[in-house]
Amino acid sequence: MNAAVTAILPAADLPAEALAATLARTHVADIVERLNEHEPGYAARVLLDLPRGRAVDVLDQPELREPGAVLKALPLDRAVALIQGMSSDRIADIFRNDFSEPERHRFVARLDGETRAALASLLAYPEHSAGAIMTTEFVSVPAEWTVARTLEHVRTVERTRETVYAIYVLDPLTQALQQAVGLRRLISGDPDALVGSAAGRREPVSVAPATDREEVARLIAKYNLLAVPVVDDARRVLGIVTVDDVIDAMIDETTEDVQKLGGMEALGEPYQQIGFLTMIRKRAGWLSVLLIGEMLTASVMQYFEGELEKAIVLTLFIPLIMSSGGNSGSQATSLIIRALALREVRLGDWWRVALRELPTGLTLGAILGAIGIVRVVTWQKLGLYDYGEHWLLVAATVGAALVGIVTFGSLTGSMLPFVLTRLGFDPASASAPFVATLVDVSGLVIYFSIAALILGGTLL
Repeated sequence: MNAAVTAILPAADLPAEALAATLARTHVADIVERLNEHEPGYAARVLLDLPRGRAVDVLDQPELREPGAVLKALPLDRAVALIQGMSSDRIADIFRNDFSEPERHRFVARLDGETRAALASLLAYPEHSAGAIMTTEFVSVPAEWTVARTLEHVRTVERTRETVYAIYVLDPLTQALQQAVGLRRLISGDPDALVGSAAGRREPVSVAPATDREEVARLIAKYNLLAVPVVDDARRVLGIVTVDDVIDAMIDETTEDVQKLGGMEALGEPYQQIGFLTMIRKRAGWLSVLLIGEMLTASVMQYFEGELEKAIVLTLFIPLIMSSGGNSGSQATSLIIRALALREVRLGDWWRVALRELPTGLTLGAILGAIGIVRVVTWQKLGLYDYGEHWLLVAATVGAALVGIVTFGSLTGSMLPFVLTRLGFDPASASAPFVATLVDVSGLVIYFSIAALILGGTLL
């Protein structure tokens, strides 16, 4: 097919080999973007016509959709060859999320011993741990080497490593990590000096394989690192977690938290790839729990049915009261969940947070209460609505109730993430809808209790 015909064909109508020829010299991110527009079988045919190194680069990109399906659509020998060229952490991610056990076995049986061992090691770690997202492809040298010899070694192995942010200096006998030398310092070092002389005297930052990936991200941000080594109890380097791996992991983590904050289970897959039944299952559970919680609202209103019959005017402000309490609780919950995630507060700080939220809730409640009172007075004075002869008491009831409910909502919303964390649950489960439902029910009790105190002997 000549270039003129290829140029006028829509992308979906292009033969796979023609699209491969078009994409061969483009940036790998652009190749991924184009392949994501097509089904996995077509993407696999394009990869078949790309140079092997280019195809490996494409499969190594986390942005590629359904990489497992693409690999399964390739001839087995070709798929195995590409897998063996990929970074170990990416292989582990695909095998963990996209392959069933029989499919894993079919591919693993054909892998070389080195790739198989690295894969088995990574799959043994918990999904959200440093061990699960680390790569086993790093550069290490014994402490007795010179700078010149180390640079020569880097030039030799560079193509077989995912990245060379730093060179890890090991004890020649125990293989324990001694120092980490940045590539820039290595290049500028004295060629005849020992490699450790270019590292400085600082103890290298490292993590254990079981360290949560959020903690790894915090350390990388705190120390401005491009990679952090993962070491065992004897400080032998098992692998490294690079900054791009952390970014990908944190995007997934943040997506999960946002979805949980919306009052649902984390989807675990892109929205467009979620099946209908899976979508229902992820959302129906929490919605049902929230509905059952809201049923308590009806029970509270039934309990105060007599008060409502005597003072129908109180029902006019129920939506205002409930929404204000829920909103204040959701605000506090969101703030504390994020503060816990960023380690700005810890479990032991709960009492400090409570002491901070109490005056905050009172002040916010006073502001909203004043607005509520002004609303009642304005409508009464302008003749927009007649709240009866005791309208001033009605205004006072609304104002006082808002102070109490907003304060309660702020305290409850700020304390719930601490309780859930203490019980071993994800604090993101203290989602805005969940807190709002809890505060709705308690808010009605507060509202009618204050009404009974203020309006007792008049409307009630």
